[in-house]
Amino acid sequence: MTLRLPVEAQDYRNAMAKLAAAVNIITSTGENGWCGFTASAVSSVTDSPPTLLVCIKRTVQAHGTIAASGVLCVNTVAGPQEELAMTFAGSGGNKDMAQRFAGGDWTQLVTGAPVLTGAIVNFDCRVTSVSTIGTHDVFFCEVLAVAGQDTVESGALIYFDRKFHAVA
Repeated sequence: MTLRLPVEAQDYRNAMAKLAAAVNIITSTGENGWCGFTASAVSSVTDSPPTLLVCIKRTVQAHGTIAASGVLCVNTVAGPQEELAMTFAGSGGNKDMAQRFAGGDWTQLVTGAPVLTGAIVNFDCRVTSVSTIGTHDVFFCEVLAVAGQDTVESGALIYFDRKFHAVA
């Protein structure tokens, strides 16, 4: 074991790469249409009221739309949706939102944010508060609607060691 004191930014990023997390496509809608990106920094906060948090770097293209519209949908990706997750992560430098959304089937629930058909679960949310920490904003989101698969046969997609992994 290597001890790192003090913890530098790169040490922290290397350590966080060892923390497995679900892969989510975060989507929203606003004056300029739909937007979205791939994120693993999503967590439950409380069930009363049902609330989750999403950490978003302020330089992410969708940040402004989410901040302005106050709505987002967390779409937890299934194993077969890895290519779509890569597209929303900006693989190959793709920042064109129309191209990102062309790769999936989408619907809407309560907020109007895009909901990915075939995702393991979809959390349709309204932003209730935002906290700024370093380079990111933490969006606290009340879950207004939940949809998704009743049984998950295709497995989940997780991010671990800087790679996607399908798990059953």
